[in-house]
Amino acid sequence: MSTDIIDRLAGIEPGSPLDRLRRRRPDARDHAQRGYLALFPESPAPAPDTGTGEVSRVERHAVAAFVAGLHQDAPAIGHYAGLLAADAPELAAAVAAEVEAATTTGPYGIYPEGPLAGESVPGLVHRVGDRTALGERLAAALEHAHLLVFRPREADKEALRALARAGWSTTGIVTLSQLVSFLTFQIRVATGLRLLGATTQTSHEYQEARP
Repeated sequence: MSTDIIDRLAGIEPGSPLDRLRRRRPDARDHAQRGYLALFPESPAPAPDTGTGEVSRVERHAVAAFVAGLHQDAPAIGHYAGLLAADAPELAAAVAAEVEAATTTGPYGIYPEGPLAGESVPGLVHRVGDRTALGERLAAALEHAHLLVFRPREADKEALRALARAGWSTTGIVTLSQLVSFLTFQIRVATGLRLLGATTQTSHEYQEARP
């Protein structure tokens, strides 16, 4: 199995305190890595029977680079934008431009009429600018990813119909949603571990500096 992706994104060195901490939960660590490899197979073309959901390798890397950019997480951006650039350099600049146009803060969104309507918060509804460069299918995927990251309360049947009109099958839509949710989980875990590592290091330095 390849290098643990969360360790890589969190900057965890073998034998470090954070490495030892993660090894206390080997099942959780293994499941997270297996989830990554299931959604981002390392072979050039996923086999039809791997459950990859009719989403190409390039599409996966493009969506991942976009979602990492929306989270503004530098290690994740470096990893996934690098994968996209290696597979489809002509798409990398287009996806980066969409990240720049789509980055905002959230979550926000409009609740339907009812008891929660008063908690509605309007915000950016991202629409891809260069649909020619990305193609209609990938453009729709990035718009849906933005919806799931920032406006999950607006994820309704019409949002799914928009994907279907762009050529996404039911299985592909499920896989796309899995990609976005897994990436959000992965980035948050890696961010938390980096913060924990920084706190631990600061505490250690403080203890050493005490008279």
